[in-house]
Amino acid sequence: MAKHQQTVYVSGALCGFSEVALPGMDHADYPWDTVPKVVSKIFKSQLWHDQRQRQYRLRHPIEQREKLENWDYMAPIVADGDMGFGSLTSTMKMAREFVDAGVAMIHIDDLAIGMKKFTVGQGRTIVPTQEYLDRLTAVRMQFDVMGAETLLLCRCDTDHAEFITSVVDERDHEYVQGATKKMEPLQKCLAAAQMGGEDLKAARDEWKAKAGIKTFDEAVEAVAAKEEFAAYKAELSKRQVASLSDRRDIASKTVKQDVFFDWELSRSAMGQYMIKSCVKGIVERAIAAAPLGDVTWARMDSPNWDDIVEFHTEVRKVYPDRLFAFGYTGDYDFAKAGFSDDQVKSLHLDLAKLGIVWQVQPIWSLQGLNMVTEQFAKMWQDQGIAGYLKSVQSPALSSKPITDGFEKLSYCGGYLADAFFETVAGESIVDKGKTA
Repeated sequence: MAKHQQTVYVSGALCGFSEVALPGMDHADYPWDTVPKVVSKIFKSQLWHDQRQRQYRLRHPIEQREKLENWDYMAPIVADGDMGFGSLTSTMKMAREFVDAGVAMIHIDDLAIGMKKFTVGQGRTIVPTQEYLDRLTAVRMQFDVMGAETLLLCRCDTDHAEFITSVVDERDHEYVQGATKKMEPLQKCLAAAQMGGEDLKAARDEWKAKAGIKTFDEAVEAVAAKEEFAAYKAELSKRQVASLSDRRDIASKTVKQDVFFDWELSRSAMGQYMIKSCVKGIVERAIAAAPLGDVTWARMDSPNWDDIVEFHTEVRKVYPDRLFAFGYTGDYDFAKAGFSDDQVKSLHLDLAKLGIVWQVQPIWSLQGLNMVTEQFAKMWQDQGIAGYLKSVQSPALSSKPITDGFEKLSYCGGYLADAFFETVAGESIVDKGKTA
């Protein structure tokens, strides 16, 4: 891939499928040093390819080398640091392992440890803004202590988040949702549904509909007159950050009716608070995190072009030269989202115009490799060696250099041990002609 791609990406989710004793979905529940170990393995492979290519070139006269392959196999490795795997000290240790392994950039996100449920159809759970910033600070400090030039990618998974672990940070209060009608707590409702063998998701959706789930601002708008809500918003705009208490105080002075809002009633069975996902909230987190890192990534699971444009445009109003990353998921339904075939074809270029300098589709390692492997297995079953010769071996051997990687040392270069072996066998390890 180094012949055609500029970077190598190591996905935590995919390491969780291939590098652990008990493979599973993307819950980030593997040991914290799993991904650094994979980075180390790939880095050593890069060194080997760089070595064998250099050895091969040095065996040819100088005048011939311009025509020989000279790929840059030392492509920078970008790796998944997930949410830091525990306390800040664990995050620092992981960051050090990444640097020692040879990584060029890692990304740290704002997801809650142990609550990564979106792979089973539930929304994400994020941590408070300050906890997210603390993670990034721990990584940045470790890089600085080591004197490393390793880059930090600030990934924000707030888009399509459904829960937040705590309301300790006032910056998050604007987006936390609560019940606007007096109800029994959601936790009790779910416990009763579970005891009765009911569908928990259906029970939760029914409870939310009856409870009138809203943010506090939405609850104010629902009961206030138009002029009252305008006055409420005007007072609110005078504050850079307004806690729930501040909002209640402003509402009591600008709105005649009482505003019922209880975010404790809507807490999940695991104690998480409900949160409203919107582009504005993602932008605020990204801007707060930007000084700690070098690149920004907002994971967006739906190909909503307006949201994508809004996010990157708003961040660049504050940081005009900000660089961005973008990751595609394996089940983007572009047609359903209104993209034409031509729009999909030019999407990577249109994203680049927004400042997105790094785009990745890690799910190829599952979709692509599995599909190719299945196709080969069927071909081998149906056609045997004849099919292999036609579809694989002949094309591979006709390419230059041949694809299998096991050519003679005189052609591809190799380990130093291979050169010793050839010498013992009586073969020359120096080609005829002028060498240097």
